[in-house]
Amino acid sequence: MAPDPDRKRIVTWDDPKPPLAASRELDGLAFLRAMIAGDHPPPPISRLMNFWLVSADPGEAVFECDPGEYHDNPLGMVHGGLACTLLDSAVGCAAHTTLAQGVGYTSIDLNVSYLRPVLSTTGVLRARGRVVKGGQRVIFAEGVLEDAAGRALATATSSLLVLRP
Repeated sequence: MAPDPDRKRIVTWDDPKPPLAASRELDGLAFLRAMIAGDHPPPPISRLMNFWLVSADPGEAVFECDPGEYHDNPLGMVHGGLACTLLDSAVGCAAHTTLAQGVGYTSIDLNVSYLRPVLSTTGVLRARGRVVKGGQRVIFAEGVLEDAAGRALATATSSLLVLRP
């Protein structure tokens, strides 16, 4: 069955290499704030999945997303992978705010609990991440995905490995 030609989405993105290079010159918090200010473009996945970083403070990061029909799974709900991606981004960037210049991170694990269904008509989603325990080798963070009314839709916990140059 051919897709409906009236339902299409064109995605464009910026070259991710210049922001990556710039990220090595700033501490994590300064880099994320520069991205929010528009000094650096968002990563390609943000454009592909239609989410954006709205705030970064020490140990905290917040993303928003306006889900659309193109996020739906076969059951007519937003695919759980969107919630997972938003929470992974929020907890990862919360950890990033605590890192010095040139230091990176990667996820060790991510545990997501889905509490309520998300529909393409739910409205703007907000993923909040916060560091529970910082560290030189491993950072522990948690996150919550909420609807516009502040109702929790999903929660996450994550361990993140600190990567030194």
